[in-house]
Amino acid sequence: MRRINLLLAAALASLAALPLAARADAEAGKTKAVVCAACHGQMGNSTNPDYPVLAGQTARYLYLELRDFKAGRRSDPQMSPMAANLSPDDMHDLADYFAAQKPAPIVFKADPVKVDAGRKKSEEVLCTMCHLGGFTGQNEIPRVAGQQYQYIVKQLGDFRARKRTNDAGSMTSVTKTLSDADIENLANYVANLQ
Repeated sequence: MRRINLLLAAALASLAALPLAARADAEAGKTKAVVCAACHGQMGNSTNPDYPVLAGQTARYLYLELRDFKAGRRSDPQMSPMAANLSPDDMHDLADYFAAQKPAPIVFKADPVKVDAGRKKSEEVLCTMCHLGGFTGQNEIPRVAGQQYQYIVKQLGDFRARKRTNDAGSMTSVTKTLSDADIENLANYVANLQ
């Protein structure tokens, strides 16, 4: 027992000697997010169908996407230059800030027939295995519930066309057999989940 306690104490002491990892600061993120509002809306609640809602997104996902934009693993004419000068601390601060915001309902009139077809397709392709029930996301898997319809259509199309590949193959695999109608139906379904 004494030996285990000594080993545990030594392990904890060695961890304490390591430099502290950067701590995200949501308040600093709020200040840094002012420029983001031009596209992503106040507090990350986009009203522009071309830009995603960031409010309520998982911090891990937001950080990884910012990192991928900066590193060129994900490309967008607006976001890539915006992320180019962000430090890891900036990315963590922004991610924590947006993750802490409450998503506001988007303005979208869903087609009930397409919503039902999208729900069925989501069950068929097992979307909730990663995005969870309610499509709330987890860790590096994004929240897509209540996301902008047009943005979802574009992202699913980009995954299918392999224009977006920063997903370790999960989404490119799922989307490769989706038709345009399937994509529209899925987007109607998830945009309607508010």
